[in-house]
Amino acid sequence: EMALRLGPDIILLDLNMKDMNGIEVLKTLKVAGAEARIVMLTVSDQADDLIAALRAGADGYLLKEMEPEILLVKLKEVAEGELTLSEGLAARLAHSLRSDARPMDPDQAGLTEQERRILDLIAGGMSNKAIARELNISDGTVKVHVKHLLKKLNLRSRLEAAVWAFEHRGHG
Repeated sequence: EMALRLGPDIILLDLNMKDMNGIEVLKTLKVAGAEARIVMLTVSDQADDLIAALRAGADGYLLKEMEPEILLVKLKEVAEGELTLSEGLAARLAHSLRSDARPMDPDQAGLTEQERRILDLIAGGMSNKAIARELNISDGTVKVHVKHLLKKLNLRSRLEAAVWAFEHRGHG
């Protein structure tokens, strides 16, 4: 609401914000017709996160580790209407799109016990918060495990993981 009311030129979003998911906020702003250029400023250099942000309409995807001077240059690019990415991310994006490989076989994926448990709970429709409570670990730890198991299985989202787990019940 504030973004629409104030009408800024550029909005910076993180992927993981308190009580919010940056991609969802991005989608909401786009649907609401926000005029601002929207840039994801995050620590995640995962191709999946980058692709999700671009699909949702992000005008840029920048990593927090970049030098302030370079960040200013990149934000100027966005303000001038260009799509901007942190150095090296374009190559990662291209590689990811080219190697759109099939998901791994469950027995070859090398999931840890904890990752298998979490995958089963995802398949059962549980949120990260619910999984954290169930396994008595933090939300952040669940997110890390989910990210790792998605990477190992070559899947893009929790939804794909749930479907995959459902299809592979009984393996391993």
